[in-house]
Amino acid sequence: MVLSKFMPSNPKFSARFAEAARNAHATAQALVDLLENYSDVEAKVQRVRDLEHVGDRLSREVTNLLAESFIVPFDREDIIALNAELDDLVDDMEDAAVKLSLYRIEKPLPQMAALARVVEAQCALLAQGMPLIEDTGRVGELAKIADQIYTLEDQGDDISDEVQRVLYDGVTDVPGMIVAMRSGEIVDLIENASDQAQRVAKTVESILLKNA
Repeated sequence: MVLSKFMPSNPKFSARFAEAARNAHATAQALVDLLENYSDVEAKVQRVRDLEHVGDRLSREVTNLLAESFIVPFDREDIIALNAELDDLVDDMEDAAVKLSLYRIEKPLPQMAALARVVEAQCALLAQGMPLIEDTGRVGELAKIADQIYTLEDQGDDISDEVQRVLYDGVTDVPGMIVAMRSGEIVDLIENASDQAQRVAKTVESILLKNA
């Protein structure tokens, strides 16, 4: 049982996690803009990278705060897990953006933008729900938010499956094969971000239930 049940909580953790969730949402919005308005690619990729650096800073702040704090709002293992999951969520989105530039993708698959929209919606819900992480009186509200995130993840899976079915249709030469493979890799990274958003939601929901 965590000490926060008997002692004053440390609000700095919740503040950092809420900021990290907002940063993940901003990253998802930047990725959507990149994919739906595919111009000034390098500048838009840099925007995503800058947001990833913000995420890294917030992750380090949580790690440092954990090392120096005696009082924590919930289990240290949960803090470590949630911190890593939020960091991985932003990393996956940044990886997808960087690969678009690195691979010199001339025209993204429309499914990439559709998947990014799913992730953006998930991250918006995470940003909405993260401030509830210590509010045990709002377990039901957070559970509804988590359910929406899980439903969106299913939609992301459907989009990814669609890509896999048609990715190599009409590919008849090596250059076409390379483009298809690289596009498939980027789709996988965006789908990974959707999966990661679901993991974050599950961890937050678990934390709140354990401390209810």
